[in-house]
Amino acid sequence: MFTGTGTALVTPFRLDGSVCECTLRSLVKRQIDAGVDFLVPCGTTGESPTLTDEEHMRVVEITLDVAKGRVPVLAGAGGYNTAEVISRARGLAALGVSGILSVTPYYNKPTQEGLYQHYKAIAAAADLPIILYSVQGRTGVNIEPATVHRLAQIPNIVGIKEASGSVAQMAAILNCVPEKFLVLSGDDSLTLPLIALGGHGVISVVSNEIPSEMANLTHFALSGDFEQARRIHRRFHPLMEVNFVESNPIPVKCAMAEMRLLEPRWRLPLVPPKPENRARILSVLESLRLVEKSHAAISN
Repeated sequence: MFTGTGTALVTPFRLDGSVCECTLRSLVKRQIDAGVDFLVPCGTTGESPTLTDEEHMRVVEITLDVAKGRVPVLAGAGGYNTAEVISRARGLAALGVSGILSVTPYYNKPTQEGLYQHYKAIAAAADLPIILYSVQGRTGVNIEPATVHRLAQIPNIVGIKEASGSVAQMAAILNCVPEKFLVLSGDDSLTLPLIALGGHGVISVVSNEIPSEMANLTHFALSGDFEQARRIHRRFHPLMEVNFVESNPIPVKCAMAEMRLLEPRWRLPLVPPKPENRARILSVLESLRLVEKSHAAISN
């Protein structure tokens, strides 16, 4: 269900800071029309920690309404407090999502046993497929391969979004989980090597900007056509990189604003990119012809 390219959707905001439902609908439709394989609303790329419970559920509800079953919806439900994650997961299940993506607890830095018990409790309470999300650089805690192996024995824990940045760790995980267990890249630039090792795709930031191209990249790679996949990767690698010139999702929303897909709005503590970084983003967009140079000049 969650193979290929899944887009970690940004959450568009109006000038007054509220969620822009009209733009969200447009973005979801654009993704589906472009051929992405599944959608991931209210992950951390969607600034989920800044959304109220009502907003979180509403964003997912809109995504489901636009998708209308055409693609699976893997909704975000993770965080520091296990009981709260369970409550949110149950609410998302009631909405009809296909599964949940659950980032590791942050700041409290649980042990590996704590991580195991955290996810075991969520799995027991929520009758949904669960994708683990390990991103040590953002949360301070890593799900080690041995712990992934243990968690993979729980029937409704079906995969992991692996964003350690370590190809060696990705390989170690693939070597110790069942073949059907989904190992997805959490880094766009490592999607190709992960699939070459036996991974199943990506939960992508860059597909917010280039959904068709990223879907094609994973489809070519999964079918064994690495020549075509490499061609796409090499072309768009600069965009994958510049999306992290500042904390995600600052750069990707800046780029999407320049592409006139949304308003350039973030919720505090996120702020617009530094002028020099915005210039770098614009330069990459121009080089890929995702914006016209005349538009970029006017924007400056």
